[in-house]
Amino acid sequence: MSMTINIKDDIATITLDDGKANAIDWDWMTAFIALLDQAEDQAKALIITGRKGVFSGGFNLKKLPSASREELSKLLDDASEMLCRIYESKLPIIAACSGHAIAMGSFFLCACDTRIGTKGDYKFGANETLNNMNLPVFAVELPRDRLNPHYMTRSLVQSEIYGVDDAIKAGYLDMAVEEDALLPTAEKLAAQLAQLPSRAYHANKGFVRGHTLKRIRDAIGSY
Repeated sequence: MSMTINIKDDIATITLDDGKANAIDWDWMTAFIALLDQAEDQAKALIITGRKGVFSGGFNLKKLPSASREELSKLLDDASEMLCRIYESKLPIIAACSGHAIAMGSFFLCACDTRIGTKGDYKFGANETLNNMNLPVFAVELPRDRLNPHYMTRSLVQSEIYGVDDAIKAGYLDMAVEEDALLPTAEKLAAQLAQLPSRAYHANKGFVRGHTLKRIRDAIGSY
């Protein structure tokens, strides 16, 4: 399977592992939303992690050339809604980023509340300009919220790709730890955040992120 869920002591962990780049497509997003629903129903905090060396390499580019215009529109609409679901979730969501996070993978990372990276030779960033692609609305609005403003042009317009230390400066990550400390650090933080009052956590997420969520959702159906 490309992803699994484990729930223990009120902490859900979704592991993304397709054996390759954790590439995102229509079926992948449907499966992820089902696991997110389960986590929200059964847990008080959520960790999302990837396979060793890869969090997500972005959209499944092998499927895009043969996709119809309608399928591509659905891909961006589904991605918009999935990222909104993560960004507004009632759960504290921690990304235990196990490696590279590129393009859609970097926007997925931006949607998580706390982003913990793995020290190593890993890359982070949005390469849409480099690939002659226009950025969808979510790929501007989420980074606008989460990235250091001084890095916005470099990151989104100029396709600058960062190593771990610079990814922290840019705002893709909040911190980085050694590989063997990644999940323990995420689990410790998840246990702490799970103790926060869930009603207030969810409400304050909505207050802080409401305008961004609205702008992303307003674009659904326009691609």
